[in-house]
Amino acid sequence: MNVHIEEAKKQLMKNGFLDLEIDPSLDLFAEIEKLKKEKNAVILAHYYQEPDIQDIADYIGDSLGLAQQAEKTDADVIVFAGVHFMAETAKILNPGKKVLLPDLNAGCSLSDSCPPHLFAEFKKKYPDHIVISYINCSAGIKALSDIICTSSNAKKIVESLPQEQQIIFAPDKNLGSYINKTTGRNMVLWNGACMVHEIFSLEKITKLKERHKEAKLIAHPECEEAVLQIADFIGSTTQLLNYTQKSKDNTFIVATEAGILHQMQLLSPEKSFIPAPPDNACACNDCPHMKLNTLEKLYLCIKYELPEITMEEMLRINAKKPIDKMLELSRSLGII
Repeated sequence: MNVHIEEAKKQLMKNGFLDLEIDPSLDLFAEIEKLKKEKNAVILAHYYQEPDIQDIADYIGDSLGLAQQAEKTDADVIVFAGVHFMAETAKILNPGKKVLLPDLNAGCSLSDSCPPHLFAEFKKKYPDHIVISYINCSAGIKALSDIICTSSNAKKIVESLPQEQQIIFAPDKNLGSYINKTTGRNMVLWNGACMVHEIFSLEKITKLKERHKEAKLIAHPECEEAVLQIADFIGSTTQLLNYTQKSKDNTFIVATEAGILHQMQLLSPEKSFIPAPPDNACACNDCPHMKLNTLEKLYLCIKYELPEITMEEMLRINAKKPIDKMLELSRSLGII
């Protein structure tokens, strides 16, 4: 083995610029399955990943489900097919396990909209408030929080707190505003947002509803209020998926990242799913960060066990406390 070449490969992978040639005759699904057994690895994938990755994953879910799976896995290696903050969460919960992310450049616009040093100054303005942060944030923001939430459990977690308890909600202003509206709270909101859910076109969706009068508009609470106001159902990614399975309706306009349509179609093949159009020339709304992960990168990631997620232990400990609080509350509130 040429050590210099191997080290060069590792460095490229760490920087997220890996461009190694893969034998086109390789059955990547079979190779990945083989590597998983050899390394006692588990693949956790978000619903927004490309279909091939969803099909090879051991578990597919939203942020809450993925955090719960990361907490209880007995695998030695966790391969997180998602974005950086998700892999960070898995590492926070599993310090003794190797956590890998196929592409380190798979970030998150929402997480990036809330830098820890600025949020720390913002937090000082509200000394009597506790901080509830949406899981779509960095380890640094988690470490500054009292409770973490997801879109699946945010409403119930907020409602579980005394009415007089003052709250800062970060980083998603749209989700925070939706929770304020549905709970009657007046949480202080950090001004952050998800680029995917912010660019849905109200005008195009309205026209789409006119063309498909039988369709139900279902939307993620990260969407702007104007879209939520005309939605027939609002829920987390998993809640949207469950709704389409249980609903007697057969056509749905889906206002969230288009990756979820793969699972919707698999679970309800007789139904029709239309991606809600964004305010650009695209027909559907893909997260460019989520889509950086590919089957080829996933294969190389498991093979070389890189790139690996690492963090300082004190940061990990501080970030784990509000996640543990979320998981504890989720169990006590019966949120599966």
